[in-house]
Amino acid sequence: MESDTSGRNRTMRLIIMSAVLLFVAICYGVYQKRKTYRMIDRLLDNVLSQEMIVYSDVEEGEYSALIGKIRQIQEVLGSHAQNAENEKEQVKSLVSNMSHQLKTPLANLSLYTEILAKDELTPERRTEFAGKMQRQIDKLNWIVESLSKMVKLEQNIDDFEVQETMIRQTILDAVDTVYEKLEKKQIRLEMEPFEDMRLYHNRKWTVEVFVNLLENAVKYTEKGGSIFIRIKTYELYTEIQFADTGRGIRQEEQVRIFKRFYRSPEVEHTEGSGIGLYLSNLILEKEKGYITVSSIYGKSSCFSVFLQNCKNKSSVCKETARCVGYTEHIKDRER
Repeated sequence: MESDTSGRNRTMRLIIMSAVLLFVAICYGVYQKRKTYRMIDRLLDNVLSQEMIVYSDVEEGEYSALIGKIRQIQEVLGSHAQNAENEKEQVKSLVSNMSHQLKTPLANLSLYTEILAKDELTPERRTEFAGKMQRQIDKLNWIVESLSKMVKLEQNIDDFEVQETMIRQTILDAVDTVYEKLEKKQIRLEMEPFEDMRLYHNRKWTVEVFVNLLENAVKYTEKGGSIFIRIKTYELYTEIQFADTGRGIRQEEQVRIFKRFYRSPEVEHTEGSGIGLYLSNLILEKEKGYITVSSIYGKSSCFSVFLQNCKNKSSVCKETARCVGYTEHIKDRER
């Protein structure tokens, strides 16, 4: 009888202990669940408020992987937000600069239109102002075309293919483009002899770079001055130099001139848009090349374009005649 009672008591104690342990386990599970919810809620609050999560904010353990994932999400969202803000500022800056670039020729056109409307103008004066209007229209077309090229390159809209291409023809195409301007200012162009070779570049866009550099050299070189084109080959790159005897560039401005729409205060009254050098730098970046400048203020400037050499050295064209100067180049064109 006593053994039966003792057995029942032990059973009851086991049942009670099991019930207590189960209750404690349930309470602990509820506590941990609420703790997890509170921690996740706090982490999400940090994400929404864009506050960086640090591991000291939470306890390490089984939630470390979750914390790491949330931090990654936070970093991605932060990066997207920063990119969106940067793009917003870039668009704002672009619109402002475009407005500034277009304002002057449009104002001039408006003024010339008012003048041409006057009856007392002589035929000669009408012809003069009609010519001025045409120059302003040409300037507007050039600005719009340059902006279009810039946007295409920045947004990767244009098909930009880089190939192994002979460099001599690229240089000569650029010289052809500025020939009349050189003649008008009686500027002498000298091109040192060099052996033609294949370099990695896009001919159409690289001609654009060379034309920009040559036109700037013509613009800022006095009548009767000189421009020099020199080619130097190194192990990985070939350097194409465009040097002039122009006004030079101040040391502190030599980095700024490659920024979009930048123009030196000293040349703000000279025709220009501040797009050319920025566009040139953008083109060369896409070709895995680069551009540098050295200058002695008041004496000269030298812009150096670096294009990648072809890996296969046998691609050098041995049969192409040496380019022995600007005079020979012009004769070649006239034949």
